[in-house]
Amino acid sequence: MYTTLISVAQLQALLASSQPPLVFDCSFELMQPTAGDAQYLESHIPGALRADLDRHLSAKGAPDAASGGRHPLPSRATFATWLGSMGLTPERQVVVYDRQGVNYAGRLWWMLKWLGHEAVAVLDGGLPAWTAAGAPVEAGPGPTPQASNYPLAPEKAGLVAADSIVKQLGKPSQTVIDARGAPRFRGEVEPLDPVAGHIPGALNRPFPNNLDAKGFFKPAAELRTEFEALLAGRDPATVVHHCGSGVSAVPNIIAMEVAGLGRAALYAGSWSDWCSDPSRPMAQG
Repeated sequence: MYTTLISVAQLQALLASSQPPLVFDCSFELMQPTAGDAQYLESHIPGALRADLDRHLSAKGAPDAASGGRHPLPSRATFATWLGSMGLTPERQVVVYDRQGVNYAGRLWWMLKWLGHEAVAVLDGGLPAWTAAGAPVEAGPGPTPQASNYPLAPEKAGLVAADSIVKQLGKPSQTVIDARGAPRFRGEVEPLDPVAGHIPGALNRPFPNNLDAKGFFKPAAELRTEFEALLAGRDPATVVHHCGSGVSAVPNIIAMEVAGLGRAALYAGSWSDWCSDPSRPMAQG
């Protein structure tokens, strides 16, 4: 079972086995929401299904959404129904990838853990690594999945709400890590949300810092050293990750797990949810 990362060679071996994984292409462009669909139609790993951030991994306007923010989580029941329609069964390995440095594939990885599906891994290096290795791709709409019923299971990923963060602000029982770029964290720019800044006391770890120059996750020992330096003695078990809308925080969660620091929680509503309530404290600098 692969639960964090999987290499191109490992995925190729699984696809050739008697029990191939279910593969999802999660490519997306935040500023061009239809670009991911076009990229998928142009080329994807053979047999890969499409998972779109807006259509499948968010629930904008849904009365039963599980979080706030720009990309609210669908309810676990709604998400399980979609996974069943895509042919997922509880025992099947899932592999997720994108073209954007794990940013969007990570969202599906985390949501599957949240649903209780442990057998999910991110393709290290994404589609660029796959094609660089000379592995085949195909074009077109992809296969028609064989629908199944996917049952709900106990959550295997921690989801934290804003009220919980407010209650723990400034206490050693909580360490908030913000995955946005430093200028957004400091409040110097804000291209997406109405208020600039960050949650008071939060630490800043921009999500691209987890990858090397070729787009692969850094070695576990290097990631551990970097996170331990950031935490400066704080307990990794107290960490809550967030970003702008619960997407780019996940690479930090994956990196901590790869580093052997456990599976930290996610504030899925993130800054877009936090800043929507003017009564919540906000900081700049």
